[in-house]
Amino acid sequence: MLMARFSTEPDRPARASQRLLVLLGAIAVLAVLVPVLIVAFVPRPRSTAPARAVASRAQPRPGIVPPTALPPVEPLEVRPLSPVEAVAFNAAIPFSTAPNPAARPFRAPETGDSLARAIDCLAAAALYEAGDDAPGERAVAQVVLNRVRHPAFPKTVCGVVFEGSERVTGCQFTFACDGALYRHQFSDAAWTRAREIAKAALTGAVYKPVGHATHYHTNWVVPYWQASLDKVSAVGTHLFFRWSGWWGTPPAFNRQVSRDEPAIKQIAAYSAAHRMALGLASEEATADIPVATADTFPAVPDHPNEFILGLARGAPGEDLPLLADKACGARPYCKVMIWVGDKAPEGLPLTTSEIGRMAFSYLRDRATGFDKKLWNCKRYLRPDAQQCMRAQILTETNGLLMGKPELLVPTPELTPEAKERFSTRVMPAGSGDKQ
Repeated sequence: MLMARFSTEPDRPARASQRLLVLLGAIAVLAVLVPVLIVAFVPRPRSTAPARAVASRAQPRPGIVPPTALPPVEPLEVRPLSPVEAVAFNAAIPFSTAPNPAARPFRAPETGDSLARAIDCLAAAALYEAGDDAPGERAVAQVVLNRVRHPAFPKTVCGVVFEGSERVTGCQFTFACDGALYRHQFSDAAWTRAREIAKAALTGAVYKPVGHATHYHTNWVVPYWQASLDKVSAVGTHLFFRWSGWWGTPPAFNRQVSRDEPAIKQIAAYSAAHRMALGLASEEATADIPVATADTFPAVPDHPNEFILGLARGAPGEDLPLLADKACGARPYCKVMIWVGDKAPEGLPLTTSEIGRMAFSYLRDRATGFDKKLWNCKRYLRPDAQQCMRAQILTETNGLLMGKPELLVPTPELTPEAKERFSTRVMPAGSGDKQ
C-alpha cells in the first residue's frame, strides 16, 4: 500500500496539466469556430456591385470579338482631323507589345487564266495603293493575302481587292471605287514591277514586317476602326493593324481559299486575262472609262477655262493634281480650284474665307510655259515650301482680289528621310483605305 501510494501521488500534477491543455485547446477551437459560424449565418447585404465588377472583368474589352463570331469589316470613315493633327494622333498610339509573327507562305491554288487574273488584281492593288514603291507594294500584297486567308473576307484575291467596289462608298481599297484606275496610269515599267511582286507573293514570298495585319492606312488620317485594332508595324508613312484578340492570331487565318478568281471589268483595260474572261476586245474594255468633258467637270459660269471642285474629306493630296489635269483636258489655258471636306464656292469672285479654305490650286498657261500646282499646307504637308499656297492680305477692287503673298505655313528644309515620310497617299483598311 505504501508503494502504491508513492507511485500515484506524482500523477496528480500531470493530470492537472493535461486538463489545462485540453481546456486551452477547446478555447482555441471556439475562438476560430464562433466567427466562422457568425459569418456563415448572418444575412449579407444584397449589393450587386462586386458581381458587376467581376462580370465586367470577365468580358472582353470593347472592340475584341470572341472566336464564336466573325469580326465586322467596316468601310473607311475617318475622324475629322487635319493631316497635321492626324500625324500627331497616330504617333501617340503605341505599337502592340505582343509578338508579331510572320504569315505563312501563300501558294495560290489557281492555275492558268485564273492565276493570271489573281496576279493582275494583286498587282493593281499594290501599285495603286502604295505607288511605285517596292516595300510598300510588298506590304499591301501581304495584307491582301492575309485577308484572303481570313474568314471575314472574300476567299479570292480579286474578291478581296474589289470588295465593295460596286458601291460609291464602302469599298475596302479606295482605288477600286474612286476612279483612280481611270485618272492615272502608271508606266509599263511600274506595272511590270508590280506584277513581279504579285507573282512572288502568290508563290510563297512573305513580307514579314506586317505580320498578320489585315488593315492599314496612311498616318495622315485616323479611321474610326483604328481603336479596335492593334497597331503592329509601320512601312514608310503607312501604319498596319491586326484585329485584337483571337481573330488577329495565326490560327484565325485558316480558311481554304477558292481556285476560281472572278473577272473584273474595272481592270479589263489593263489586263488581258480579265478581258479574255469577259469576252471583251481592247476597244470594248476601254469604252466605259470616263473622260474629262464639260459634263464631267462643269466649268464656272462665264469662265469656260476655270473649274471649282469640291471633294469629300480625306481625299489624298497626290490625287488632286491628277484630278485637276483631268478637268483641264487639252485646254492650253486652265485654272482649277479644289476644296476638300468643305463646301465649294458656287462661283467667282471668291471671298477671303473661301480662298483660305481652298485645298489645292492649279494654273496652266501653255502659251507662256507656266504650269503651277499649289497645296494648302495647313491641310497637306509638303517637302518643299514652293509647293505651298500663299496667304493673301486681300482687298477687293472692282471685283479683283489683290494682295501681298505670304506663306500659309512655313515649311522647313527636310532631310531625305523626312521627305519620304511626307507622302500624301491615303491608304484604306483598309485603311478602306486608304482603307
